[in-house]
Amino acid sequence: MQKEKIYLAGGCFWGTQKYLQSLDGVLQTTVGYANGDTEKTSYEAVCHGSGHAEAVEVVFDSDVISLLELLEEFYETIDPTSLYRQGMDMGIQYRTGVYYVEQKQKEVIAQSLKQLQKQYQQPIVIENLPLKHFCVAEEYHQNYLVKNPNGYCHINFEKIANKKKRIVDEKKYHKPDKKTLQNLLTPLEFAVTQQNATEPPFQNAYWNTKEEGIYVDITTGEPLFSSADKYQSGCGWPSFTKAIDPNTIKEYDDLSFGMIRTEVRSRCGNAHLGHVFTDGPQEKGGLRYCINSASLRFIPKKDMEREGYGEFLKFL
Repeated sequence: MQKEKIYLAGGCFWGTQKYLQSLDGVLQTTVGYANGDTEKTSYEAVCHGSGHAEAVEVVFDSDVISLLELLEEFYETIDPTSLYRQGMDMGIQYRTGVYYVEQKQKEVIAQSLKQLQKQYQQPIVIENLPLKHFCVAEEYHQNYLVKNPNGYCHINFEKIANKKKRIVDEKKYHKPDKKTLQNLLTPLEFAVTQQNATEPPFQNAYWNTKEEGIYVDITTGEPLFSSADKYQSGCGWPSFTKAIDPNTIKEYDDLSFGMIRTEVRSRCGNAHLGHVFTDGPQEKGGLRYCINSASLRFIPKKDMEREGYGEFLKFL
């Protein structure tokens, strides 16, 4: 056994601790407050701006799970482009960071973050810093979600599990260059997918479509949504409870127009699709993917085999 220790800040430490505890090779976890203005602090002080990050001290067996593998698991639980916010939690204490205690860990973390950046168009904001100090949190915070199974958690465990299934092969779908897209797309389709425009509600192609089939990224053809997960939300745009493969959807904070929203973009095409909200059907996970018709191409069930999407018939 080769024990190592690292400190991970990923928003509310309740959920971060629970997720890390589920990983083979993680031996011990403790929640606390890292790298603030003072060596000692309290939850109340942290909430009032002491500068600490809610973090988890992780002791792991690097013979079972390497630091690199642990970091990759950690990234699944956060939006690495979001500054001072994870889920519905906002504040400096919810920043993301990796705090190391051995100098050799610094370069591993740096290389890991460099690889992660390749997956995102926006800059990632995860701190890579030496641990200055770590103050163990109050006892009621330790293993909080074990003691309170229905307690608040910003991490969608089911979504992470689904992401690991890797249903859609991204190597099959490629984004054309800008000039080609301008020739292929209508002005509205180009404005929506490439310039983050929004089409009018109730005046778009698929808001009321009930036919069986799949919806693919109009820029690359990558499968995104199934008619089986489409429902009438009343918002005036196509609404879905989930993607066929969560890996095909990238999520980003959107603070435009004085609102706090989560933008969704396609993986291979990096096309703006719309937004995801948490007011969807609770019995189906509670999500509502509100998507512009102009970012999608609908392929009816009868045409899926002919167009090369036969493998996705099982999702209808």
